[in-house]
Amino acid sequence: MTRSARWAWVVSAIAVTGACVVLALLLSIGATSERDFFQRNYVWLYRVTLALAVLLVLVIAIAALRLALRLRQGKFGSRLLLKLAGIFALVGVVPGVLIYTVSYQFVNRSIESWFDQQLAGALTAGLSLGTDTLDALKTDLGLKTRSAAERLSDIGSLPQTLALERVRDQLAARSVSLIGGNGQVLFSVGESSSALAPDRPDASLLRLARGPKGWTSKVEDLDVETPASVGHARIRALALLPSSNFSLGASDRYLMVVQGLPSTLATNALAVAAANSEYQKRALGREGLREFYLGTLTLVLILAVFGALLLAVTLGNQLARPLLLLADGVRQVAQGDLTAKPVLASRDELGGLTRSFADMTQQLADARGLVEKSVVQLERARTNLQTILDNLTAGVIVFDAQGLIDTVNPGATRILRLPLSAYRGRRLDEVPHLEAFARGVWQRFETQEDSPEAGERGHWQESFELQMDASQDVLTLLVRGAALPQSARLMVFDDISEVVSAQRSAAWSEVARRLAHEIKNPLTPIQLSAERLQHKLEAKLEGTDQAMLVRSVSTIVNQVQAMKQLVNEFRDYARLPAARLVQLDLNELVAEVLQLYVSAQEAGRLHAELDSDPPHIVGDATQLRQVIHNLVQNALDAVSEREHGHVLVRTQKALNENGELRGLRLLVTDNGPGFADKVLKRAFEPYVTTKSKGTGLGLAVVKKIADEHGARIRLVNLHKQGDEAEPVIGAQVSLSFSKLATAPSPADAPSDEHRPA
Repeated sequence: MTRSARWAWVVSAIAVTGACVVLALLLSIGATSERDFFQRNYVWLYRVTLALAVLLVLVIAIAALRLALRLRQGKFGSRLLLKLAGIFALVGVVPGVLIYTVSYQFVNRSIESWFDQQLAGALTAGLSLGTDTLDALKTDLGLKTRSAAERLSDIGSLPQTLALERVRDQLAARSVSLIGGNGQVLFSVGESSSALAPDRPDASLLRLARGPKGWTSKVEDLDVETPASVGHARIRALALLPSSNFSLGASDRYLMVVQGLPSTLATNALAVAAANSEYQKRALGREGLREFYLGTLTLVLILAVFGALLLAVTLGNQLARPLLLLADGVRQVAQGDLTAKPVLASRDELGGLTRSFADMTQQLADARGLVEKSVVQLERARTNLQTILDNLTAGVIVFDAQGLIDTVNPGATRILRLPLSAYRGRRLDEVPHLEAFARGVWQRFETQEDSPEAGERGHWQESFELQMDASQDVLTLLVRGAALPQSARLMVFDDISEVVSAQRSAAWSEVARRLAHEIKNPLTPIQLSAERLQHKLEAKLEGTDQAMLVRSVSTIVNQVQAMKQLVNEFRDYARLPAARLVQLDLNELVAEVLQLYVSAQEAGRLHAELDSDPPHIVGDATQLRQVIHNLVQNALDAVSEREHGHVLVRTQKALNENGELRGLRLLVTDNGPGFADKVLKRAFEPYVTTKSKGTGLGLAVVKKIADEHGARIRLVNLHKQGDEAEPVIGAQVSLSFSKLATAPSPADAPSDEHRPA
């Protein structure tokens, strides 16, 4: 507990104690009759209470000022403190004010009810009734005493004692006495007769008895001041005894009768008299009594209210402190601060709550550390995975649970030649030219989920032929699909078009080898047999028969020669010798081959643009001459039917983005009709040609030689302004050599045996 909190508790305890003391004093005074004590000490009690009130007001003002400063400075939790203080103040003040209002009205009305006219009249009537009753008793006893005195004067011969005893019995008196003129008791019967000092009447009674009435009576020993004398209350009656003796020296005599007053009547009379006396006293001090009660009640209220306010501020601070501690900690946690949080030292639930919050924050800090470490590892793994995906030659597409494209790697964009990254969040069938492919893939996914084939364990594999559009190649894709967690799907695919082409080439190589072996052997006997027939029969036949024989044999020989040429080409394709790689000058090879096409050059249908300083390449001169010859011949064949057809042969350096040399290109360009769309992708396969008399082995041999030299060959159609939507204006075949030699050597120069015949 802080020092300010301890002072607040001390002052609150003093205030509450003062209020309790004043209230106890009020209750004790209300329950007793010691009002003089309170009236004597009311001033200093009021001053002490007022001093306590001033002290409480000062403390409350200081607390309110501190709270206002916190609120103005915008310190965290000031609004909560204000709210708690207001709530506790309302809880303490409102019931106090309500009780004060009710008590004020109650006291005011009670005091007024004490002094209403009906009660005063009742007390007066009761007092009058008691007085009249006593007067009636006195009068009755006085008249009876006078009558008894007259009878005693007539009976002079009876003894005095007997006469008095008879009067006592008749009047049911306590005692009856015969009194002399000076008040001495002459004779007495009853209680006073046995007394050592007989009860003598005072002179006033004797004087009244000598009056005109001749008798008097008086109530004795009935005093409000001494209520204990009720049992001794009595009525004394005194009557002058008539005398028949007219002598001058004779003295008066009196008959005195003492009769007891009934105790019930005496008690009631005293009670009425006492109540009336008290009522008269209080009626005289009614305003002072009201001020006394209301002032005391107000002082108690002030102490209670100020004590409640101070306790409200104190309790508000005590309750708000752990709450503010928690709130500040929550705010720091919300801002990402998970450092160690302070803990309240108390052992109550709020202290336990702060400790639990501190433990929770520490756990969150530990968990965040683990999460950050995991995120770093995950990000590192994701980066590695993304790097792997980016460098994969295969295409990778990940679909989410709704079948939408989620992840696409560059390999997929490169293989399909479509901007797949722009279609993330969309379905695959929404990508142009992939509708049929998407249907096939999803049908395969559904088939694998519903009824997987034998050997499939969460994945499938199938090949698809994809026709991008009417002007592009047919792609052969090997697609593998797999199910991922949370209903996601993975599709990995490769472009196996070249693999299929290579398989076809291998198949044609095997076919060519078998054909060369099976067909070449019978061709020579057939040709020889036909020539022998012509030699034996040509002289024996005449006319049309001889002409028919000559034509038939010529046809057989020509067809056999054609079949021999076909078989030789198949043999050359199947049994192409291994390349002997040496340093070569590509410009010299091109010039040597173009010497075979002098007529075409002179006709302006063939041109050459050779690089001025090309690097030397590494290759086989014989095979490369065959390549150049095939490419030039194919280009001249493509423009043979065009009036202004021309072929351009070029050599040029291949440079990278930094201007560094990375290879040498050979380009053969023509302005012919170009390649058919269906031929572009399969142009290098055997028996694929657009010529009516071609075997389709020329470009296949070129592709095989290019592969032996590690060169890259490419066929494209040329369009106006480079726009594929424009008509075709020619074709171009490029052969790129990446194996370069540093400098040519004489030993590496082509020999005569490698020169074309």
